[in-house]
This record gives sequence, C-alpha cells and structure tokens, in this order.
Amino acid sequence: MLTKNYINSLKTEFKGYNGKKFGKDLLAGITVAAVALPLALAFGVSSGATAAAGLVTAIIAGLLIGGLSGASYQISGPTGAMTAILVSLVSQYGIQGVFIASFMAGALLLIAGFLRLGGLVSYLPMPVITGFTSGIAIIIAFGQINNLTGLTCKGLTTIEKIKSYFTLEQNFNLTTFLIGAAVIVFMFIYPKKLNQYCPGSLIAIILATAATAIFGFDTPAVGEIPKTIILKERLDFSALSMSNIYSLIMPAVSIAALGLIESLLCGASAGRMKNEKLNADVELVAQGLGNMIIPIFGGVPATAAIARTSVAIKSGGQTRMVSIIHSAVLLLSMVALGGIMSEIPLSALAGVLIVTAWRMNEWSAIKSIFSKKLTTAIFQFLITMAATVIFDLTAAIVIGVIFSVVMFVVKVSDMQVTVAEVDTDKLDENNVNPEKLKYTSVVYISGPLYFGTCSKLEEKITASGEDYNIIFSMRGVTIADISGIEALRNYCEKMVSQGIMIYFSCVNKKVMDMMERCGFKERFKYDMYFWSTDKVFEHISNL
Repeated sequence: MLTKNYINSLKTEFKGYNGKKFGKDLLAGITVAAVALPLALAFGVSSGATAAAGLVTAIIAGLLIGGLSGASYQISGPTGAMTAILVSLVSQYGIQGVFIASFMAGALLLIAGFLRLGGLVSYLPMPVITGFTSGIAIIIAFGQINNLTGLTCKGLTTIEKIKSYFTLEQNFNLTTFLIGAAVIVFMFIYPKKLNQYCPGSLIAIILATAATAIFGFDTPAVGEIPKTIILKERLDFSALSMSNIYSLIMPAVSIAALGLIESLLCGASAGRMKNEKLNADVELVAQGLGNMIIPIFGGVPATAAIARTSVAIKSGGQTRMVSIIHSAVLLLSMVALGGIMSEIPLSALAGVLIVTAWRMNEWSAIKSIFSKKLTTAIFQFLITMAATVIFDLTAAIVIGVIFSVVMFVVKVSDMQVTVAEVDTDKLDENNVNPEKLKYTSVVYISGPLYFGTCSKLEEKITASGEDYNIIFSMRGVTIADISGIEALRNYCEKMVSQGIMIYFSCVNKKVMDMMERCGFKERFKYDMYFWSTDKVFEHISNL
C-alpha cells in the first residue's frame, strides 16, 4: 500500500515536468546546498564525529531520503537537534556506538512507517514541542563553548560538564573567541534580503577562513576532508553484538523518536508553505531506510531539516529533484574544495551553530505563551525545556506529555455543582402547581462523574432541611464511573432516609447505562427518571 502511494505521488509530482521546472529545481538545489554546506560541516563536528561525516550524511540523506520522501519538498540531513543526542553517545560508546544506534533507529523508523504510526506526532501539545526545541537549542549552544573559547569540559550530563569548567584547568583562547564572536555578529547583521541569494553562514565561514590564512591565526581547524563518501570510520557489522544492541536500545529509541518528531513536524510546517500534504508513513519509511544506510558510509543520523526545506520552497523548488541536486553540489564541493574546507576554524563553525541554536527557538510561540499568561502552557514549555537539558530527549518528551495529560485531566475533570430553588414566579401555572414546588430544589451537575470528583460532589451537594423534593439535573454529565455512581447513591439514600423525594432529569444514555449496571436503578426506581426538569415539575404538581 505504501509503495503504491509513493508511486502515485511520483506520477502526480512529475506530471508535465519540463526544462523550465528543472531549471527552477537546479537553482533551488544550488541555493539549498549553499545553506547546507556550513551546517553539515558544523553538525558533523559538534556531534562528536567529523566534518566529513556531516557532509556524507547530507549527501546520502539528500539522495536517498529525499528521493524516497513522502513529499516533494523535504530536505534531510544532519541537524542541530540530533547533535544533542550524539555528542553524549560518542563520549559513552564511541563513534561505532553512533553508527549502531543510527542503524537500529532506522529499523525502528522503518517499522513505525509500516505500522502507520505517522499520526502520533499530532498528539504532542504545541508548548511541549516548543519547550523541546528550546531545550535542544540550549544544548547545541552550550556544546559550542569549547570550540568558541578553547576551554575544556568533561562529563556525560550538562550538569557534570558545567561543574567541570570550575574543576579542570582552563586555557582561554582569545583569538579563537574573537573569530567565533565575529561570525556571530556578522550573521546577525547580515541583511535578510541577501540571505536568500547567498546565506550569511557561508559568507561568514569564507571570511573567517580567509582571515585565518592571511593573518596566520593559531586556532584549531576542521582537519582533513576526504574526497570520498565512503569514510574509513563507518559501521562495522562485526560490532553488532547482542551486548552492544542491548546497551544502545534507549539511545536508538531517542534517535528514532527525534527523527520521527522533527521530520513530521518539518513536513507539516513545509506542507502548509507549499500547500502539499506530507504522507507521514512514507516519510517514516524513507527516514528509516536512510538512517540504516547512512552509517554504512560513515555518516551520522539524519532527519528532515526545516531550515533547508523552507529555503528549497522559497527558492522556487518544484520537485524532490531539489534534494538530489543539493546532494550532487555537496559531493562536488567535497571533491573540489576539500582542501579549503579542511582549514575552516572550528570557532567559526561554533559561531554558526550558536546563531542556528538561537534561531531554532520558536520565539513567536514563546512570546504568545508568556504574553497571554497561559499558565498551563508556560509550565508545559518550562518543564519540557528543563527536562531536555537535564535528561535525555526521550525522557523529556515523555515528561512533557505526561504533564500535559495530567493537566488536561485536571481541567476536564472539574465538576460544577449548583443548587437552586425553584423560581415559581417563572413557571407556567397552567402545567404546574407552584405551591407544591415551593420546597423543591434543583441540583445542576456539570462535568464527569467519576472517582476524581466524588469528594467534590459530596462537599457541594447540600439540601435544606425544609426540602421535600430534590431534582438532579444531569444534562452536563457526559461520563460516569462506578465510584461517581456510588457517591451519588450514598447521598441519595441519605436524603431518602430523611423523607425527601429524589428525581433525575436529562440523564444521557451512557450515564443511564452505567447507573443500571451499578445497580442504581434497583434502589431508585424507573418512575424517578425524566427527560427534562419541566417534566419533573409537572409530575410533582400532579401528586
């Protein structure tokens, strides 16, 4: 079924494809490559691998994932979000651990696609996603302190790394810092109008590299860029032992979860830009196959990248040929410009990543959450962001979702109970006897009647000692469980023992069925139930 959907989408996508459309794809592909080149180098280094690994990832992802994608516009490659996982993974398990985890994550994504789990991301609340993104941005920016300043840190967690800055001997490199700072300033002041023609990150890196060569600055550089996409350090299948697989299950789940979330969110956002819906399940299959194959070449995990995807759309890209062309341009750059790229200062790449991290934050959404004082959304955002920084990304998502579910349950479970006397002046005297309704109260219940609201029900329902009749209006009760029914029954039995007549109105079918199953109707007979409160008034008047 997925194969059929993919083939049909290709037929639609390339229907009427001609030289003019290819020209647009060619221009868009070159533009995307200009954006992707510095980012691929930077993400490769920051992940704990190499700049070459980042380039290989972008090339293979563009060819394979882009070619098999669930939409015409998706551009995949290494991303800042993924580096947040990989840097700790490298420190614990080495680069082979990254390759194995990527392969396993790809298999998980492949399974998710075949199981049609592409719709899961729609259940993530917006503040959780925003907090998740901001947490990743903090991790990315923090991870560049060493390359920016020449300082060193050790530790598996962010907290441990922060502590190490104060315990380890440090050597601040002013030259390195100034190069990185200059890149940051340049990218912020670079005109947005020019960015669509030539990205500021690329210009900044060119200028930083040129300045380093001209003035002979002593600063760490990227290092050798091999002229092949099959790197020396790549997935070794002999390392796929059961012990390795077992220890890397959770990292693989984290990579797969991030790949699913980032790719599908990118597709949803870009889909609105191009007015083309993403086939989520096909996209997951593409991401899965890509991440299983990329480590065989020596690359790191890839996901769809919103920055590159949006550039592709804004540059007039027509089809997935944009992704393939961008890969071809990157490969050409790797072969022809490898020597020059090897001299790029690491601090310049750090500057690019810090600006990228800043721009990753969904500032409009954050401003909206705080300016409107949406308390629940604020806590969702802050808790998810903090969890992302402190714990691993999978735990952060789980914590954010659980908190959201709890807050949702609290909100929807809020029961409103109002007790009102019958206003006889507003009744139609032709149908009722106001005198007989003089000592009648109506208890209006709105909200779920379940174990979480039992205490509230017992607290709020009160009856005057002079009441002869009590009517429970339950139009607002949409659901009930045995605990709620029992609480209501206990109260009703207490009232009946005092000689008060009990009636029920506007009970929906589901609640009525639950009352019957719980034996409620055995105690309170069928003649106590009415379709409307007015019918109860008429009944009491005729007694």
